[in-house]
Amino acid sequence: MEKMCPFSLLILLALSIFGPNLVNADTHRPTPPPIFILGDSTADVGTNSYIPDCKAAANFPHNGIDFVNSRPTGRFSNGLNSADHLARLFGYNSSPPPFLFLHSLKYGLQLGIYRGVNFASGGSGLLDDTGLQLNVLNLPQQINQFVTVRENLIASLGHESTKALLAKSLFCISTGSNDIFVYFKTRSTMPKEEFINHLMEAYENHIKTLYSLGARKFGIISVPPVGCCPANRLLNGTRCFEPMNDFARCFHSALDKLMCNLTSELHRMKYALGDTYKMTIDVIDNPHPFNFKNVDTACCGHGALKAEGICNATASLCSDRRQYIFWDLFHPTDAAARLAANTLYGGPTLYVSPINFAQLAAEK
Repeated sequence: MEKMCPFSLLILLALSIFGPNLVNADTHRPTPPPIFILGDSTADVGTNSYIPDCKAAANFPHNGIDFVNSRPTGRFSNGLNSADHLARLFGYNSSPPPFLFLHSLKYGLQLGIYRGVNFASGGSGLLDDTGLQLNVLNLPQQINQFVTVRENLIASLGHESTKALLAKSLFCISTGSNDIFVYFKTRSTMPKEEFINHLMEAYENHIKTLYSLGARKFGIISVPPVGCCPANRLLNGTRCFEPMNDFARCFHSALDKLMCNLTSELHRMKYALGDTYKMTIDVIDNPHPFNFKNVDTACCGHGALKAEGICNATASLCSDRRQYIFWDLFHPTDAAARLAANTLYGGPTLYVSPINFAQLAAEK
């Protein structure tokens, strides 16, 4: 595995401490753009809590132990996740609320959509069938929810103003990990290259659909080293499961090519692609400069590596969550999500390219 050069390490460490001030010291920043968030559990801020009979929820302790009043919110985290931290960097208090929460309010879809909406659903993937048995919202369903939001914006603002609003909005997508998990869990015999191409075809269709609905700025979050999650380490003793990591690396390489091609095809489309594989593996390989001490064990869970059971009220819980990269079997802690968001927001092209998320938001 590649080691992080000292200069890159310094950039990441400074970003984790100073956040957006390293990029823009101006405290009088303009009104942040609306943020529409799609994807899986890395960005879910409570969607699954509103789905009847959902089998991938996190609305119970010890989840949320470091949230206000130690309240479980449906986030797969001890506190905030990367969607929250990114939104904070852009000037919001936290991620825009889930669509299903707004939908439950009398005037939620008329009044609560101007800062953006979160559609992400834990357990979902790029493929329609990923997460189907968990009763979660796949990406086409999430996009259909955005269609409803768009219709409400048009009813309120008119077509031209809605078009202008969506053109400056950020569409952040974090997905792909669960598709890879399912591939290995089902012991698929589809060749790796064919499977990755299948995922890219789905990704292309989703982006083109969003583009046809008015999206122009895409903040894309690639797949992290999923073979290093505590649950997947158990497939290889306690070490990272490299076959799964290989899929993650190939996923990013294919996604990089896809996004580059789409910008040539789709007029005025712009994007920032976060290489969460590299940014995460660099921290796993050299955790101490970031004040992490544990990179292989879940903070909350059961059994070996605390990865043999989900994080719940009876699970073993670590005392200092800031020292752990992993919260549970698969998900990062608040501290790790914050570092990832800081890197996506203001990091160098080593980790996010061709521009970072802050530069994407500033694009005209």
